[in-house]
Amino acid sequence: MHRFFSRIDELVHFEKYSAHCDIPCKIYDPIISQIAALSVVRLIDIIAENEMDVGSHEALNLVTRCVVRKEEEAEKVKTEIRTIWGDYFKAAQFEKYPEVHSLVHNIMMKASACKQSTHRSNALELVDLVNEFAAAFWDTKAVSVEKKICPYPPNLDMVYPVL
Repeated sequence: MHRFFSRIDELVHFEKYSAHCDIPCKIYDPIISQIAALSVVRLIDIIAENEMDVGSHEALNLVTRCVVRKEEEAEKVKTEIRTIWGDYFKAAQFEKYPEVHSLVHNIMMKASACKQSTHRSNALELVDLVNEFAAAFWDTKAVSVEKKICPYPPNLDMVYPVL
C-alpha cells in the first residue's frame, strides 16, 4: 500500500504536511485539569460534611463514592497536565518558562497527596498549582488571563483566559 501511494505521490507531488502534536494544534486547554482540581476540593468537602454520619449505610456509601471520585479526579489532573506538558510544551515554551518542569512535578506530587488523604489543604494547594500552570500555558499563547471565583462550590479563585 505504501509503495502504491508513494508512486502516485511521485507523479502527482502531493503537498506534504507533518504534525508536531499528538492532537490537532490549538485545542490544548488546561480547563479539564482545573475542573478536576476543583472537584477534588469539593469531594473532600462532601466527605468532611458526612464523616460524622458514617454509621448509616447511605452516608457510608456516599463517603465511599466520594473517595473513589476524588482519586479519579486527582488522577485526571495528573493525566491532563502531563499531556499538555509532554505534547504542547516545546523548546520555545520551556525557554519562556524553564520552571515548568518543577511546577509539573509539584502538581504530580500534590495530586498524589490528594489521592492519599482527605486534607483540604492539599487540594487547595493543588488548585493553586494547576492555576499557575494554566496561567503559564495561556501566556505561551499570548492570551491574557484573569482570576475569577468559579460559579459553583467550592467557589475558589480560578485562572481563566480573557477571550
